[in-house]
Amino acid sequence: MKRPAFLDVLIRSEPFRVFQLFVGAFLMLVAPIIGIPTPGPLGIFVFAFGLALVLRNSAWARRRYVRYTRRYPRVQKAVNFGLRRKSKRKIAAPRPPGTRSGA
Repeated sequence: MKRPAFLDVLIRSEPFRVFQLFVGAFLMLVAPIIGIPTPGPLGIFVFAFGLALVLRNSAWARRRYVRYTRRYPRVQKAVNFGLRRKSKRKIAAPRPPGTRSGA
């Protein structure tokens, strides 16, 4: 299903990108305040959503994030596991043709 044209224009507009950037930064700042009194990992999810908005709308933040994850590979492994990125998982050896998986 394709989005209407006006939504594509709205989502890609500069004012909406700046709005998303500010909302992401706000969520990242509010996450510890939300996370302390609430039971469970609600603050972590709020922070992750804010970080996703910031990384999506800021080239500077993306460059810093990539540099940080290259410097600290354990962080990169944790983030890839959390995001469940298939591209970063170990690729299993290909099976010869004619073999079945399972039993």
